[in-house]
Amino acid sequence: MNVDKILAISGKPGLYELKVQTRSGFVAESLIDGKRITVGMRSNVSLLSEISMYTHTEEKPLVEILRAIAIKENEGAAISHKEDNSKLIAYFAEVVPDYDEDRVYPSDIKKVLNWYNMLQSKGMVSKEEPKVENAESVKEQVVEEVKAKKETKADPSDSEQAKQKPKAKTKK
Repeated sequence: MNVDKILAISGKPGLYELKVQTRSGFVAESLIDGKRITVGMRSNVSLLSEISMYTHTEEKPLVEILRAIAIKENEGAAISHKEDNSKLIAYFAEVVPDYDEDRVYPSDIKKVLNWYNMLQSKGMVSKEEPKVENAESVKEQVVEEVKAKKETKADPSDSEQAKQKPKAKTKK
C-alpha cells in the first residue's frame, strides 16, 4: 500500500493525490471525482503516511491500521462510515484491539473507515507488508549523514574561529 502522495486537506471532503508542486503550493487530484485543485501553502494539509492513531502503548501509523483493515476484509470494502457509532467502535476494536478509547473518537474512526473505503475503491489497499527497496543502502546513507552532522558540531574550534571578526586597524 503506497500512500506517500495521498493527502487529506482540511476543509475539503475526501482524499487527494499530490500531482505537481508549484511555487505557491501544489496541484492535487481528488480521489472522489478526479477534479484537480490548486492548494496554497497556507492550507492545512496532512500526508496519510504521516498520520498515526493512539493506542495504549504507542502511536500506530495509519498505514498499519489500513493494512489491518485490508487483512480483515481480504482487501474488500469495510463497513460504511455512516453506521451507528457502537457498530463502528466494535468493528474498530476488532481491527485495532489496543486503541486508546479516550483519545480516539468515533469521528476519527469514521474518517479512517471512509478513507479506507475510498482507497479500496481505487485499488490502493494491500495486505502485503510494505517493502523498502535497497533498505540497507538507505540505512547506511542515514548513518553517514548523522556522523557528518556530529562531526561538524563536535569541532567547536572551527565555529569559534568563524565567529571572530578581524580586528579593525586604527590610525595613529
